Amino acid sequence: MTSKDLFLSKISNWINTPKLFFRRELLPVLADLRLAIILLLAIAIFSISGTIVEQGQSVQFYQANYPEHPALFGFLTWKVLLIIGLDHVYRTWWFLSILILFGTSLTACTFTRQFPALKAARRWKFYEESRQFEKLALSAELETSSLNSLEEILQKRRYRVFREGDTLYARKGIVGKIGPIIVHASMLIILAGAIWGTMTGFLGQELVASGDIFQIKNITDAGPWAEAQIPKDWGLRVNRFWIDYTPDGNIDQFYSDLSVLDEEGKEVDKQTIYVNKPLRYRGVTIYQADWGIAGVRVRINKSPVLQLPMAQLDTQGKGRIWGTWIPTKPDLSAGVSLLAKDLQGTLLIYGSDGKLLTTVRAGMATEVNGVMLTIDEVIGSTGLQIKADPGIPLVYTGFGLLMLSVMMSYVSHSQIWALQKGDRLYIGGRTNRAQVTFEREIVEILDKLGEGDKDGAIAPTTLANQS
Repeated sequence: MTSKDLFLSKISNWINTPKLFFRRELLPVLADLRLAIILLLAIAIFSISGTIVEQGQSVQFYQANYPEHPALFGFLTWKVLLIIGLDHVYRTWWFLSILILFGTSLTACTFTRQFPALKAARRWKFYEESRQFEKLALSAELETSSLNSLEEILQKRRYRVFREGDTLYARKGIVGKIGPIIVHASMLIILAGAIWGTMTGFLGQELVASGDIFQIKNITDAGPWAEAQIPKDWGLRVNRFWIDYTPDGNIDQFYSDLSVLDEEGKEVDKQTIYVNKPLRYRGVTIYQADWGIAGVRVRINKSPVLQLPMAQLDTQGKGRIWGTWIPTKPDLSAGVSLLAKDLQGTLLIYGSDGKLLTTVRAGMATEVNGVMLTIDEVIGSTGLQIKADPGIPLVYTGFGLLMLSVMMSYVSHSQIWALQKGDRLYIGGRTNRAQVTFEREIVEILDKLGEGDKDGAIAPTTLANQS
């Protein structure tokens, strides 16, 4: 061997070494069912943790709910939670790595096991010796039966028949071998949709008063590639927000009448949303999630209508109350506090000394501090949750295929061989599931063949179960 040949041989070995390592060492590990089960359990466990631990909250929230003393389970504190990434499990590098590794394992299993199994199932082989039928789960030997009659019977039973001289092979249910491949493909589609939605989706919240126009800006959670999904060429207008109450005064349902506006301010869509009935537009879904009180419109004596904002007060978890301060003198040296807990109830008016002066409802007037105070309207605000998840169509497609492929996987793949030797007909078959049903089918086929024989005779003990 010349030095040139030796050099080329070394180069070839260097190039082929990674390929050989992948095929002989890495691929069998990736295709191992035990690895897939471990990864699936890990995905399930971390998905559960993402459901239990509140996602996307502030640092202060985790400090309050996961203190260092005492630590949850003896180790889980807010610091550990933030370092590991349990506050945004589904976007951590390690969770996405598990998903990708699981998808790689499914792909490896598909190409190393499922495709070869399908290829083997589609390949036909004729039995040319009677002793070959002894290894089959079911076999029979008939006298004076015709291979032509058997072929006709099998075709009527939707078998695909291959024949060569005195030998015959028939199969049906090949879709049962395709089913597992589609199961893997559908799971890969679901994984791809989940990853794509995680990387490109976003979640936002807006609290908007009736009559206001807004664009989606208050993004609370977003993937690293979500910027392109956040709408910039259209906005929303809250035409009206209202609440329906039950006869006993509790909230029954709250509604938002919304208009979608293009860049020029023209209305391109309009819908009334409520809980469980969102608005969907160009891949973005707007849910009715909350409500509040944005402000109040008042008049003092014969003044023009004044619109004052109302803020939610801290009640230490004892209910929701909004309040504002209304001046009763032009120099703002005196005024009253106005409190409200809903859009239809009584408003409370307190003096500067903290004592309750009077109560009033919207549309009514009352005298306070020597002036006539009229409450024209309490302005409600709608709490909207805005969500975009571009991966949802992929996930739905994957689940649809998964249901279809699971049903396909339950179809039995049945095979029948036959050999004609003189006045003897050897028949045998096997199936991968529904063994009892297949045995009944074989018996029915033998009965049909027996009816076609002149003597109607089938040799005793010719149907043998070798399993």
